[in-house]
Amino acid sequence: MMRREVFGTTPEGHAVELYFLSNRNGVEAAITNYGATLVSLKVPARGGKFADVVLGYDSLDQYVADKRYFGATIGRYANRIANGKFMLDGVACTLARNRGRHHLHGGNRGFNKVVWEPSEAGTGDDAPAALHLKYLSVDGEEGYPGNLAVEVTYTLTSDDKLEIEYSATSDKTTIVNLTNHSYFNLAGEGNGDIMRHRLMIAAEYFTPADANLIPTGELRCVAGTPFDFTRAEGIGTRINNDDEQLQLAGGYDHNFVLSDSKVGTVILAARVHDPQTGRQLEVWTTEPGIQFYGGNFLDGSSRGKGGKAYEHRYGFCLETQHFPNSPNEPRFPSTVLRPGELFQSKTIYAFSTTS
Repeated sequence: MMRREVFGTTPEGHAVELYFLSNRNGVEAAITNYGATLVSLKVPARGGKFADVVLGYDSLDQYVADKRYFGATIGRYANRIANGKFMLDGVACTLARNRGRHHLHGGNRGFNKVVWEPSEAGTGDDAPAALHLKYLSVDGEEGYPGNLAVEVTYTLTSDDKLEIEYSATSDKTTIVNLTNHSYFNLAGEGNGDIMRHRLMIAAEYFTPADANLIPTGELRCVAGTPFDFTRAEGIGTRINNDDEQLQLAGGYDHNFVLSDSKVGTVILAARVHDPQTGRQLEVWTTEPGIQFYGGNFLDGSSRGKGGKAYEHRYGFCLETQHFPNSPNEPRFPSTVLRPGELFQSKTIYAFSTTS
């Protein structure tokens, strides 16, 4: 089922709402059409106790001011593009530079800072609760070519899966790379750090980055490094190792190359387990990569729900994606979208508990 309530009004005067999707198990997801943002996600622990497992805020004003991208839909291009420049069919494209001289998460006003057009989906008696959101990114927005029509659908299923489906079309050749930027803490948001969570990532390679977190272009094997999560390992076990990549990023903030990736096929990308509560999250996706970010830049300055301070490493992100800086790296999977083509992507957050 789905219900909605008023969430507030933007500084520009746009009314914003909060939509609640729930299933018969008591799982509930709250999504706002500001930034197509996942605001809360309440799931049970071992023994049945529910908690909100995503970091976020209580008010729209806080999301308007937010610089952490809590729960937001990211676009047109998730992650970084070096120097805010790339070549497209021989034409130089220059984007907004909002992270030093580089472009990050769509620019100064990415998809996380716009009001999306909402509509209810899945309205049949047996249909799972679903919310459909649309946005038209106009030609030249943040420097991107083409009018890009974007759609995002959140669906909460009866078996405790939150599915996110993305689609996009453009009237000019452009690039697109969409993701969700939720920060998770399976012990409950604001309830300590995530260092004891156990993580598996189905990747034998990752993309090393420079000091600005721009990939170098190398695909590096994870074997024998702190980036080997092919078997479940505590997030905090090796995070402070004497490793150049960890030191450059202040911890984990890297793209992993998913081993079984096939275009259009949903595969298991990652699994996270919190031994304390028994909560488990599996991330399934059609994307070729996943960015594991360990909350390195959280520093307590962000006051979340109930005024909680989100301290260092109080949440982790698993952002399904194409690779950072792909438009400048011919070896990476292409993010080019041409007129007449349809961009499609699907990510599933599947929750369960263990004894």
